[in-house]
Amino acid sequence: MSEDYARGRRDGLRLALSILEAEEAKWEALLGESPSWRTNATRAIRHKAYQVARKRVQTAFNRFLPKSESALPVEVASMIDQAGL
Repeated sequence: MSEDYARGRRDGLRLALSILEAEEAKWEALLGESPSWRTNATRAIRHKAYQVARKRVQTAFNRFLPKSESALPVEVASMIDQAGL
């Protein structure tokens, strides 16, 4: 796999992480806000689904990091901290 291709995959995974983080925050703000238990249950399920998806993308992203790098790049580390992982 060429370095440009690998860098593009990592950039795509970074973008996916930021999108999932935004969606998760949106659903987290709506948890428990509705008087309907069914709506609240649906929102909780969606929120959990975004958490699981974000964790899976994070795992895939970690697999694509170059082995020579022992630490995460600064922008990636700040994204992870911002996402609360």
